[in-house]
Amino acid sequence: MPIPERVRVHAPATLSNLGPGFDVLGLALNEPGDYVEAEWSDSPGVEIMEVRGDDGQLNCDPTRNVVGIAATAMLAAHDADETTSRPPGVRLWLEKQMPLASGLGSSAASSVGGALAVNELLGGALDRDQLIVSALEGEQAVSGGIHADNVVPCVTGGIVLIRSYSPMELLSLPVPDALRVAVVHPHTSVVTAEARRIVAERRFRITEAVANLGQLGALVTALHRGDLELFGRAISDALVEPLRAPLVPGFVETKQAALDAGALGCSLSGSGPSVFAFAATDDHAADLAGRMADRFSEVAGLDSDTYSGKVNARGARKVEEDE
Repeated sequence: MPIPERVRVHAPATLSNLGPGFDVLGLALNEPGDYVEAEWSDSPGVEIMEVRGDDGQLNCDPTRNVVGIAATAMLAAHDADETTSRPPGVRLWLEKQMPLASGLGSSAASSVGGALAVNELLGGALDRDQLIVSALEGEQAVSGGIHADNVVPCVTGGIVLIRSYSPMELLSLPVPDALRVAVVHPHTSVVTAEARRIVAERRFRITEAVANLGQLGALVTALHRGDLELFGRAISDALVEPLRAPLVPGFVETKQAALDAGALGCSLSGSGPSVFAFAATDDHAADLAGRMADRFSEVAGLDSDTYSGKVNARGARKVEEDE
């Protein structure tokens, strides 16, 4: 089968931690997300031709931008495993449609987009696991460690539990049909490195750890039962959220507004500043997103972007020509 000359892929935003699941739980959203276009080149290696939607913040050096790092890793994996020839290089175009430093997995989406675009050029020669491994190389370049809770749901869709990092073992969790998510991204930023530093420097009490263990077990049980009330009660974090809450102006009041409006549960996504809440209907999710945005404006004077809807069950994908 001839390999395509040019492809376009979409890699969705993600929520991570989901309350008690620090570094082990993630969920894919339908919007926003990043688009990556790729085509074969006669010049060896990976070139980033253009980055759009980033307000000039990202580098086009493929050794310093995660989309290039992940694409390079995917090419190397193919060349190590395959004897089939390919053109010497790849050109990439990255279209950011999500904010940087948002807690929505921006770097993960770009990493997955770069890896998936190359794999689509290769005719899908490599499997999902290699796609994840290559994307993690990009993510590691920004975060300084292997954190798969954004990369994995971005690739697979749905809600994912990372049971183990060494060896990597991923568990796909059931998504109840009625589950809806509301997300608000206030126009402020949290530096991931700083958010991780304050967690790494804190010594936690055993009672705090036990509280999170109980909530994590309840969350997984609730998804298997389809029990949204229990699921909402399990969105509770005694470890990380209390440390990161002060980094997001207005978070405490915004979370309370969501809970007062009947949210099943509410917490920070990753390092923040984005905040998510769960609901059981589309209308309720949209209402929660609006209420959270209003509260950020009232308390902290921050404008926000909002998203609401179902969990993305598909994950990253090739964009067809007629879309």
